[in-house]
Amino acid sequence: MHMSLSKEKLSVEVGSASQSVLEKPQRLESLEAGSKFTPAETKRLLRKMDWNLVPFLALLYLLSFLDRTNIGNARLAGLEKDLGMQGLDYNIALAVFFPFYVAAEIPSNIMMKRTSPSLWLSIIMLAWGVCMTLMGVVTTFPGLLVARMALGLAEGGLFPGVTWYITQWYRRHECGFRMAIFFSAATLAGAFGGLLARGLSELKGKGGRPGWAWIFIIEGLATIVVAAVAKFVIHDRPETARFLTEEEKTEVQARLKEDRTSLADEFDTQYVKAALKDWKIYVHMLITIGIYTPLYSISLFLPTIVKNMGYTNEKSQLMSVPPYVAGCIATIAGGYAADRAQKRGTFMMGFCLVAIIGFVLLISTHIPAVQYVGTFLAVCGIYPNVPMGVAWNGNNIGGSTKRAVGIAMHVGFGNLGGVIAGFVYRATDAPRYFQGHGLLIATTTMSFFLCLFMHIHLRQENARREAEMKARGLASLDQYTEEMKTAEREKGDEASFFRYTI
Repeated sequence: MHMSLSKEKLSVEVGSASQSVLEKPQRLESLEAGSKFTPAETKRLLRKMDWNLVPFLALLYLLSFLDRTNIGNARLAGLEKDLGMQGLDYNIALAVFFPFYVAAEIPSNIMMKRTSPSLWLSIIMLAWGVCMTLMGVVTTFPGLLVARMALGLAEGGLFPGVTWYITQWYRRHECGFRMAIFFSAATLAGAFGGLLARGLSELKGKGGRPGWAWIFIIEGLATIVVAAVAKFVIHDRPETARFLTEEEKTEVQARLKEDRTSLADEFDTQYVKAALKDWKIYVHMLITIGIYTPLYSISLFLPTIVKNMGYTNEKSQLMSVPPYVAGCIATIAGGYAADRAQKRGTFMMGFCLVAIIGFVLLISTHIPAVQYVGTFLAVCGIYPNVPMGVAWNGNNIGGSTKRAVGIAMHVGFGNLGGVIAGFVYRATDAPRYFQGHGLLIATTTMSFFLCLFMHIHLRQENARREAEMKARGLASLDQYTEEMKTAEREKGDEASFFRYTI
């Protein structure tokens, strides 16, 4: 009987092994055949992915943005007085965060690709939660500076990492809307942060800590709690996602293969070098710093700007909420519209103009109501351009590794705008802040014209490639064979079958 059971077990094992060997060729055959789902099935698949991926990513960014910008609310709760800060000390405390934030971005994206998103994001999240909590126990200005530097180093990998992660699940013209939802958490952080700070500052005196310290401590502990479960909630890749069936996993991979046009996805230093040599990425970096400088200026100083319109500290905290709510709606609506139109540059130029009008209203009048309207337009113009800009750049970088590095370069350089932002609104320029508003008009205008340049160039390059394709006797991209694509797989976005998003 023992021999009989052993034979049965051996038969099962051999059968399982045979099935395992056969599964991979079948999966490859399915991928080669392309996507099979109907439009209705694809819509259900995308909705399933959205619900399982995007909300938790948005929560991570909400906590991240809340933790880096809550110092603006802490300022109104007595931070400067308690730490003996004066002159430009507050501005310096803001600025020191960003060089360390930027330094972490490219290495972090490479590490996330070499390890796994669930592991790496959990590690950096735990790190910044600890830094945030410890910021609540500092008693000196130098201590605050060290805590801000450490926070920047820990947080630096989140935004470029999640941006790259989204491109591993969705097609190019599906990424913008998802990135917009993810980034809309930043606007919610601005709205929620004002309300939360108003409540937490009432803990003044508890445990011998001032109200501003409790803002840091409670928000830091919340981050640590979420970090503890992140490893088990984040899905690394479509092929290992627990919420997808085998058929859905194959479909997601087939859709990406069609969209990415068979370009190389493996890690190789040649693709890192390709990103560093691509002039288009550097133009996007300049566009981004022109957007991120007003982004951080608003997020760090909006309560202070509103206060200088003539309102109390408490009312300023609450009045900073509505512009962010409007900005959240604009961010999601803009991302959705751009994905539907399959264009980014034109939308970015439009939002730049909205922001410029907002800053003009702030600089040109002393009437509080008009200035307050200006804050709405500034937020609604700037915030949508952050996810749209990174989606535009990501759409136009061919190959997974080059895209990961290019996105990190884009976001990293843009975040240097935070260093500038720390000194945009100086106490000596209150209450009208002519120099600050004027500088932000200039940076946003620069971004507008660079977007216009890139839009025109990419449209011309697409037309040139179309003409070359027809000269080779090919009527459309569908006539490229798999062999023809494979021959150019290492060329990335320089491949003749790659088309840029304009």
